[in-house]
Amino acid sequence: MSLPLNNTVTEQLTEAGRAIEHDSFAVIDREVGPHHYSAQQWPVVRRMIHANADFDFNGLTDFHPQAVAAGLAAIRGRRSRVVADVEMICVGLSRPRLGHFGIATHQFISDDDVIALAKQEGTTRAVQAMRKAHAQGLLDGAIVGIGNAPTALVELVRLIREQGAMPALVVGMPVGFVSAAESKDLMAELDDVPWIIIRGRKGGSTLVVAAIHALLGLAEAAELSEQG
Repeated sequence: MSLPLNNTVTEQLTEAGRAIEHDSFAVIDREVGPHHYSAQQWPVVRRMIHANADFDFNGLTDFHPQAVAAGLAAIRGRRSRVVADVEMICVGLSRPRLGHFGIATHQFISDDDVIALAKQEGTTRAVQAMRKAHAQGLLDGAIVGIGNAPTALVELVRLIREQGAMPALVVGMPVGFVSAAESKDLMAELDDVPWIIIRGRKGGSTLVVAAIHALLGLAEAAELSEQG
């Protein structure tokens, strides 16, 4: 499934930029080989491949059955937000694309109180940042993007299981060698909160951004389709 060429908000701003991006997607479609992804899942995976030029994400990317539908519902509801583990995700997301859907971003990794609590309790800043987001009621109904810190994803799973946090969608793609693969496997055990993950050690904030941008593109395409 390709994004319609009449998407405007979620496309590159110049004709030259749009041409390069669409040509890149065409190369990926041509070279990727067989895959098992649905028509709505594939644009997400393809944009992730595009972000890193890494075809391994064809296969490593895994979806909860309701992931894309849940993400689109949250985006199109215009009452959602993105809560990220690190500032890089918030900076990487397109402000005009988020603004079109009324979506704000939040991250607390460098807040003074987060740093102080992490030192006091012997945890990571990422753990305390997730706790702060939950305490402020920001996780419920949010798209939570985790691309850097496995401990953030582990803590998010705990908050869901033990404290009733209910994100609309978790884009869980922390990268690394310590607990990264395990944190994503832990997320995939949940049935009641939809998720998109990358199995194994690979991941990163750029991939979270790519996945969310793909969802924003699908949401705009759905709007345009309904408008006729």
